[in-house]
Amino acid sequence: MTIEIQFVKIATSEALTQYIHTKIEPLFKKYPWLIKAQVFVKKANDSKGNQCICEIEMSLPGTRLYASSAEENYQVAVKNTVSDIEKQLKKRKQSIISH
Repeated sequence: MTIEIQFVKIATSEALTQYIHTKIEPLFKKYPWLIKAQVFVKKANDSKGNQCICEIEMSLPGTRLYASSAEENYQVAVKNTVSDIEKQLKKRKQSIISH
């Protein structure tokens, strides 16, 4: 279980790092076959106002899962991205169980 967090073109935030860990660690407990999570936190110049981007790539046996979210603050972006990853993990678990 490894969680790698990269801040792209923004300052590193210890509070945001802790928040990301609290959101992702339960996934590793719920799905023990997960290998690694790579999290990218970015700031984008967007005309819509959604400038905080969170991208997560999960490594697991077989393929990788990817989700991204752009929101007005980083906590909401992380929460939405983790939610999308969890939906994908549930689908993947169903396919593993059926085989």
